[in-house]
Amino acid sequence: MDCGSCAKTIEEGLRKLPGVRRVSVDFASATMEVEGTATPEAIERRLRQLGYRLAEPRSDSDPDAPRSAGAKAFLTFLWRQPRLRMALALATALLFGLAARVIVPSDASRILLDLLLVATVVVAGAPIFHKGLRALVFSRRITIDLLMTLAATGALLIGETGEAATVVLLFTLGEALEAFSAARARDSLHSLLALQPQTATVLRPCGHSSGSTVCSSRLHPVTIPAQELVPGDLMLVRPGERLAADGVIRRGISGIDQAAVTGESLPVTRTVGDQVMAGTINMEAALEVEVTRPSADSTIARIARLVEQAQARRSPAERFIDRFARWYTPAVVLLALAVVLVPVAAFGQPLLDSADGSRGWLYRGLALLIVACPCALVISIPVTVVSSLTRLARLGVLVKGGEQLDRLADVRMIAFDKTGTLTSGRPSVSAARSLDCVHEHEGHPGCDSCDDLVAIAAAVESGSEHPLAHAIVEHARARGLHHRYPRAEAITAVPGRGVIAELAGEAIAVGNAGLLSQRNIALPSGSFMDLIAPGRTLMLVARGPRVIGAIGVEDPVRPESAAALEELRRADPPLRTAMLTGDGESVARHVAERVGGIDEIRAGLMPSDKLEAIRTLQLTHGPVAMVGDGINDGPALARSDVGIAMGGIGTAQAMEIADIVLIHDDLRRLPTTVRVARRNRTVVKQNIALSLGLKLAFVGLATAGWATLWLAVVADVGATVLVTLNGMRMLRVR
Repeated sequence: MDCGSCAKTIEEGLRKLPGVRRVSVDFASATMEVEGTATPEAIERRLRQLGYRLAEPRSDSDPDAPRSAGAKAFLTFLWRQPRLRMALALATALLFGLAARVIVPSDASRILLDLLLVATVVVAGAPIFHKGLRALVFSRRITIDLLMTLAATGALLIGETGEAATVVLLFTLGEALEAFSAARARDSLHSLLALQPQTATVLRPCGHSSGSTVCSSRLHPVTIPAQELVPGDLMLVRPGERLAADGVIRRGISGIDQAAVTGESLPVTRTVGDQVMAGTINMEAALEVEVTRPSADSTIARIARLVEQAQARRSPAERFIDRFARWYTPAVVLLALAVVLVPVAAFGQPLLDSADGSRGWLYRGLALLIVACPCALVISIPVTVVSSLTRLARLGVLVKGGEQLDRLADVRMIAFDKTGTLTSGRPSVSAARSLDCVHEHEGHPGCDSCDDLVAIAAAVESGSEHPLAHAIVEHARARGLHHRYPRAEAITAVPGRGVIAELAGEAIAVGNAGLLSQRNIALPSGSFMDLIAPGRTLMLVARGPRVIGAIGVEDPVRPESAAALEELRRADPPLRTAMLTGDGESVARHVAERVGGIDEIRAGLMPSDKLEAIRTLQLTHGPVAMVGDGINDGPALARSDVGIAMGGIGTAQAMEIADIVLIHDDLRRLPTTVRVARRNRTVVKQNIALSLGLKLAFVGLATAGWATLWLAVVADVGATVLVTLNGMRMLRVR
């Protein structure tokens, strides 16, 4: 397909096919969905009747895929298509004919040039004529191909062979430019999928699919197609290779380049137990990665599929333009007919060109026909929206469609959930102090008694699944203390209070003051008062009848939260922010102070209260976006004008509930998303103004007789190419 009008032609043609109940053709992604009882063979036959064909599935080595811009890439694109090669050959022959006419001005050179001009119209114009007539017969639509056919035929009939040939060649060149630009826009999404390698190296036991391989170790590498990977497979990823599937590192430590997937400018270090994603590059050392998802269900594959679906969801502006275009073409065709008939029949004006060089009304009508096609108008919005959605997907932001992106441009207030959004949602140890510590700091790393405190608590908590227990165990592992003591025995959890266990024959209790009071263990007066802070949970550790120390655990603020909120405040126009949390007022204010930039705080909220808070914010500030974790904030996300979910990497619920998903839990992408949404709307308005303005200007010029046929073609094609290139600028938003 060359432009958005092609999609409409295919839709109308297939709707008239028996057995088709619904058909949807998306120009941006070059995909079609047909619902009904019609067979695939019947659908493909109707496509051929309309002058189109089903494309073969794309591959990374597809020669027709334009991988770069520029004249060389465009000429290569032209040469690989037989119809365009013929047009190039005819254009070259015409240049020689013109040169012969100028160098040897004789009747023979004039006749030769005229024959070449007619041949150009007939040969290069044949595909255009066929396509236009097929659309009229099978789709009952007046397309640009039909309008060009009428214009070129009319020019031949009135003796303007040069104009007719120029119209055909310029239109063919213009269609090629449109197709080239559209293919590059589609290729920007296809390149997301191309990030995944086609093969993967897996480690298999000796004798398993090894053929004649002689094994010198327990496992040996085997290369298999990436689509054959299943969860549990162990991939060997060498330095410089891309990961073929999502997984967890089981052996090795290396830097991972995530730039193509997340937009991170620098590699990040990943070690045993860390998750890694398909499409990222292993930079330094060999890794053994256990596959957690099949290749087809990797994060990058899911993003690409959901972006393709998002492209098919039209924004309000697209729906309006579709309705407008449905009336625009017939209206201009009727105007062209009136321009020809009314002056000639009512006022005796000349039908053909006059001897003094002034244009007759037939010529003016033909020029009007050329600018009647709304190609530039129809393509102006989809190419912009697709470029915006693809750019955001490359930055790790999934937007469900153009409508959601357009709504985000209206938002002036963003409400944030606290836990898992402004904070990490994963508690960590922020302080640890032994009663015998001689330092004034919160758990000085060089203090042996504080280290012993952390090691004892980790030995007791290692058998618990509680988030606070995980925080203590991870802290001990980070300090290299998790092997100091064996795992405790006789572990018993006391709900709401803590854990008791036996370690080396001694009773150990780790929990709150209520647990120690229950076990008649006296609390040392005032020893740990300075560890108490808003948002921090204090866990006391007792060995036998004596408290030996305390560990403070809290949900840390995300390091990027403050920078993200500061950037939102600096937006133009600025955005206001609110925090909605179920925690108490003191905890909420503590987090707000650490983050900074929170305009409103609403604490102690149940899920139903968050719904009411969103409604109140909407009444006060207008459209509101809600940022949450996508699960417990589901009702508030659904009630807001734009729901934005964190945690898309493993959270299918987030992708279902929210309008926008920050795939990699990175709040720094939120200001960028808002900026893209606002710029997307600006570029859409520019494209509509540009395409409509040029069309209306040439309607006036053609009616006045000041526009030639070839200039009308340049205006029509030029407008389409201009809005396409302008829309594709969204791919480069920083």
